[in-house]
Amino acid sequence: MDTSKLINETVKKAFDAWQSGDSKTFLSFFTADAKLYDDGNLRNFQSFVKEACGHEKFTTIEKVSNNGKDIIGNFHTESWGDFKTYFNFTINDEGKFNRLDIGQAK
Repeated sequence: MDTSKLINETVKKAFDAWQSGDSKTFLSFFTADAKLYDDGNLRNFQSFVKEACGHEKFTTIEKVSNNGKDIIGNFHTESWGDFKTYFNFTINDEGKFNRLDIGQAK
């Protein structure tokens, strides 16, 4: 997959960890109290990563915006199939992600 659109280096590293199913590395980019919102609904971040990382991933990247922190692309899940989704990363002052918004893109 072409990841050249990922211009934010921290997002790219976290994205690469997600894509390779490396949940430990993926989580290392987040604060201990990071929040996850799935289609606007608060979910348990740690449980989501444990369940989804290594089983769900992007198959294409269509659009990157917000200084490289927002990604839209085609996504594959074992339980829901293929659909367009977004991952929007929020970075705190220390350079760690403290929020991840995910969901089905329109």
